[in-house]
Amino acid sequence: MPSGSRKLRVVIDTNVFISGLNFAGKPGKVLDLFIKDELEVLVSPFILSELERILRNKFEWKDERVIRVLNLITAKSIEVRPRNSLSVIKGKDADNRILECAVEGKADYIISGDRRHILPLKEYSGIEILSPDDFLRLRGSELLE
Repeated sequence: MPSGSRKLRVVIDTNVFISGLNFAGKPGKVLDLFIKDELEVLVSPFILSELERILRNKFEWKDERVIRVLNLITAKSIEVRPRNSLSVIKGKDADNRILECAVEGKADYIISGDRRHILPLKEYSGIEILSPDDFLRLRGSELLE
């Protein structure tokens, strides 16, 4: 990272965490940047509980593994407790919780794989919304110097 520049503040959507943890690929590369402390990641209690629920129920992760991953994410991220409720995305309330976290935490980017609800917004409240692939392509040279 170039000296003197600040880390990018991002919200990683739950679907990117899930994909990166289970399937690697571009979402995995985003998580690698997070683990290497090259990104400042904002999480909310909602994101953590949704992540826990999906890893346990859909992917049948064992308790110990879920706890280990959640502890790592919690230790390396900044917890944000949104004060304002948003209802920008109709019919998909969980996605509004992602936007709330980004707005409250003053994120630079939201990284999401949600092509149906979040990505079509392209930006919200001055926060760019990118897929993992687009985020890596856009920021790659700066982040990986």
